Amino acid sequence: MLEKLLDKDRVILDLKSKNKDDVLKELLAALKLPEDKEKLVYEALKKRESIGSTGIGKGIAIPHTRSLVLDRVYLVVGRSKEGVDFDALDGKPVHLFFLLCAPPQDPGTTYLLTLGKIAHVARKLSKREDYMDIEDPGEFIKYLAKLEEEE
Repeated sequence: MLEKLLDKDRVILDLKSKNKDDVLKELLAALKLPEDKEKLVYEALKKRESIGSTGIGKGIAIPHTRSLVLDRVYLVVGRSKEGVDFDALDGKPVHLFFLLCAPPQDPGTTYLLTLGKIAHVARKLSKREDYMDIEDPGEFIKYLAKLEEEE
């Protein structure tokens, strides 16, 4: 499922951003949305973060939102080798980000299923660090797909 939603243009293995807002903007930019739509999705993400951080701990964050301006489910993965203060639940810097955005109406429940798959993969990633060494976006997608298939 994650492999179907990702392509090499939406895997950023060297995030430049140093703070939460900039990370959200950098991840969103990968979607190449028109500026007005990008702004609305960014505001929706900020609103979601104000409810509670999507930094789930162990170096992983899953910023996610729904927005009327979107026509399908989008996924972007970003990695920061230095780590970013993302107000994670464990207080530690975040190195891996899964940005998930979708329209409010999602007939196939792709958004919720994807959120579940990301959580499943995140649990596995939290126990390893080899994902920090992958430098090719295509390889990174295959790596995530492999983790997703494992029980």
